[in-house]
Amino acid sequence: MRGPIAPPQVPLALSRADAFDDLVRDAADRLERRWPQLADVEFAVQEVPWPQDGPADGDAVPLGRLVGAGKGRPSRIVVYRRPVEIRAKSRDERALLVHEVVVEQVAELLGLSPENVDPKYGED
Repeated sequence: MRGPIAPPQVPLALSRADAFDDLVRDAADRLERRWPQLADVEFAVQEVPWPQDGPADGDAVPLGRLVGAGKGRPSRIVVYRRPVEIRAKSRDERALLVHEVVVEQVAELLGLSPENVDPKYGED
């Protein structure tokens, strides 16, 4: 008999991309509780930056990006999965880095410092 090793609701059945999406969703949900104005912001995951998203400062590959609101579309915060995964060695490091990227992009959107957006920003 062939089939999945674990049922879909078990974390073992999550792909790496799905697990990463969950990390972004968790970070966004955590910040939304503190900043209700984020309810209208879209949070998205993209595998890698597009060439037009390219390095803003030197040769550094961006980990995230804020796309401002436009005609009929809300602001959007994008987290780039592959660059984040390459920099994080464990799931805990990945979760922390995802949260920091989301906090930095929210701070840019709100015109605040990351420490004001999340007082625990930068703590290990």
